[in-house]
This record gives sequence, C-alpha cells and structure tokens, in this order.
Amino acid sequence: MKYKLGAILYYILLYPISKLPYFLLYSVSTFLYVMLYYVLGYRKKVIAENIALSFPEKGDKEIQRIVQDFYRHFADLLVEVFKNFTISRSQIKKRVKFENPDLLDALYEKGKSVVIATSHYGNWEMLAVAIGDLAKHQQHAIYKPLNSEFYDKKMKEAREKLGLTMFPMAETLKYFKKEHESPIAIFFASDQWPSNPTRAYWTKFLGRETPVLMGAEQYAKLFDWPVVYCEMKKVKRGYYSVKFELITETPQELEKGEIMNLYGEKLETTIRTKPEYWLWSHRRWKRTKKEIFGL
Repeated sequence: MKYKLGAILYYILLYPISKLPYFLLYSVSTFLYVMLYYVLGYRKKVIAENIALSFPEKGDKEIQRIVQDFYRHFADLLVEVFKNFTISRSQIKKRVKFENPDLLDALYEKGKSVVIATSHYGNWEMLAVAIGDLAKHQQHAIYKPLNSEFYDKKMKEAREKLGLTMFPMAETLKYFKKEHESPIAIFFASDQWPSNPTRAYWTKFLGRETPVLMGAEQYAKLFDWPVVYCEMKKVKRGYYSVKFELITETPQELEKGEIMNLYGEKLETTIRTKPEYWLWSHRRWKRTKKEIFGL
C-alpha cells in the first residue's frame, strides 16, 4: 500500500515538477520557501539555534538573514532534487562544473583508489549525479536506504544515471575488500550525527564540541587510500562548482583523528564563507558531550 501511495505521489506531483523548465521550477521553489518559512516554520527553532550558536559573534539581524537565506536555498535544493529524476547528461554537466579533476587523475595514474570526504553543503544530490561521469576512477558512494522502497529505488536510479555506483553503508567493508579492475573512488558524507556518539571521535567544529563520523578515516587507514576533501560551492541558482583538495596521500602516517580534524577545518572554512548553503536543519548537535558522558 505504501509503495502504491508513493508511486501515485511521484507520478501525479514530483515527476511533472521534474519536467518543468528551470524558470518555472524556481517558481515552485519560491512557493516552497514561503510555505516552509512563513507557514509551516519547518524546524525553524533547530535551524535558528544551530546558526546562532555556531556564529556567536553575529548579531540578531545577521543571524536572521542567514536563516532566511538558508530556507531559500533549501527550497531550491528540494526542487533540484525533483529535477534529478529527469535531468539529462548535458544539463547536469552544464550546471555542475569540476574545477580540478586532474588531482584525482594524478592519483589514478599512481594506481591509487581514493576516499573522498564530502558534506551536506551546496547540493549533494546534484553532486551524486554529476560524479558518475567524473575523472578516471569508477565512482562509488555510500547511502542509507530510504524507508520507502519506491523512493529508495527512484533516488538510486537518479543518482546512478551517469555511472555512479551506490551501495548501502552495511556493505562498506565489502566494497573496500572487493577486487576492482582499476582504482576506484568512494564518497563519504562525513558531517552527520554519528549513530553511536559514545564511540565517535569528538572535536571542535564551528566552535562547539562535536562528535565526528570516523568511517572515512578508518577505512582510509585500514586500506591505505589517500583522502581528498570535496568542496561544492553554489555559484548562482541552479549552478555549482566543485573543487578537490588533498588531505593526505599517506593516511597511515597520521595520528587518530587527524584526518577528520583536517576535514573539519576545511568544511568549516567552506561553511563560514557562505553559511546559508549548509544543512542547518540537521540536528547536528542534538546532545552535548556532557549529556552523553556525564562529564
């Protein structure tokens, strides 16, 4: 029954929206912004608190501006996700530009597979589509399957249309151990709240004690893969640029937590440049270290 309801919603609403030309698509975005911000107040308390506590030096007016700009971007993000269902290869290549894929190509020529640490900044769903046709590595990405079987299938199809291979997080170790014909790249979204914060690595991020997912670092060290930071910036509405930065080519030589600290520093720099483009609606600091450990 849930599968049928999901299919009905998709074919009656989401698919038609996905087929709209961009000037109409962003009219839908403007409507969603009004609904989310003014009518529903979607997670407004969480968003405002996350931003205010991350930027204590900013005044109330500046915080309010960032909050509103976040909602505008979030509405754009939603319609761009819908667009991914039908976006063409030429459209995605026009709207997502990679500045320096040669950095990855150089590692490929050395015969090295790569861990790419990305985040929920910009439009990570458009990035997922675009990276399938990127550089020389075969691109892979970890995902958490959706509860809806129908939308899990549709999202996976959209992300994989240019060649990306998605695999559930439960199969991560299998993909690292698997024999591949040539070097591969595996993308980790490393800025989420860990499922078990008591086992996470804790560090300072945006001025706050923050538990960090260690998967990217742990697998890189275990298999001795270089780690690359992936930064996605919003150039203008519907257009993004992507740049890669090498974090380390020798992960086993670094101390525990050092890779994730370097990743966090780079992500924080990205966020501080244009804070409205990060996913502030995520409950990134749902519990403090003191609450978890009783310190």
